[in-house]
Amino acid sequence: MRFALTLLLCLTLPAHAEGFLTRLLNKPVPGGVAVIDLGNEASAPTARYDGKPVLVLREDNQRWIAVVGIPLTVKAGQQTLEVNSQAQSFRVEPRNYREQHITLKNQRQVNPNPDDLKRIERELAEQSRAYRQFSPRQPSNLLFDKPVNGPLSSPFGLRRFFNGEERNPHSGLDFAAKTDTPIKTPAAGKVILTSNYFFNGKTVFVDHGQGLISMFCHLSQIDVTVGDELSRGAVLGKVGSTGRATGPHLHWNVSLNDARVDPSIFIGAFKP
Repeated sequence: MRFALTLLLCLTLPAHAEGFLTRLLNKPVPGGVAVIDLGNEASAPTARYDGKPVLVLREDNQRWIAVVGIPLTVKAGQQTLEVNSQAQSFRVEPRNYREQHITLKNQRQVNPNPDDLKRIERELAEQSRAYRQFSPRQPSNLLFDKPVNGPLSSPFGLRRFFNGEERNPHSGLDFAAKTDTPIKTPAAGKVILTSNYFFNGKTVFVDHGQGLISMFCHLSQIDVTVGDELSRGAVLGKVGSTGRATGPHLHWNVSLNDARVDPSIFIGAFKP
């Protein structure tokens, strides 16, 4: 009887319970994150998605997992992860995003002139290179702190219309905060880029490791320089309204394997 009960329990329980990181991060939707079990081999497997390297780490000191950023442009359905040169499929579920209509007084921020467009092209190339960086360092933590204490004013993924004209979807979270509120890095990392951009204003990029990168923009002041190693909670700048902004706030992007994903996932605030 005892043997039969033990066998029944073995058959009904999952092979393993989900770990903390899987429960926190696994939101496989466009603009979300997929956490994929890679087994418990002795050495770390390598994984690539859409030709780009993917964050791989051990969960609960047991199995390897891939933490995959899913671009907003991906359609719901089957996707393929390449693991040690072998294909492994996972599914992306649908998600709908709301619209946001914004009125700007500065028409150049809606329809830039030719000189502006040349500047914007240079700046986008520079930022794209930062997003594509993939350092070997292990992220110190994946449950992030909020970079500022304040309410969310604009969620991730909004379809944005400036003065009635549709532009790129909102690729981060906006926090309402007063001008010069200190901004703290949500996890340890290295400053890989700082600048003052046409759209983003004063901006800081922080590399947390293995393609996990934070971008903070519209700052009034930058307090770090490229190459600085920041501990969790270190102040990197202050909230402002530089660039294309209607008022003081912090815009925070999180990028995984060069895909901008919903930062709310990493602070435990994701809403399906």
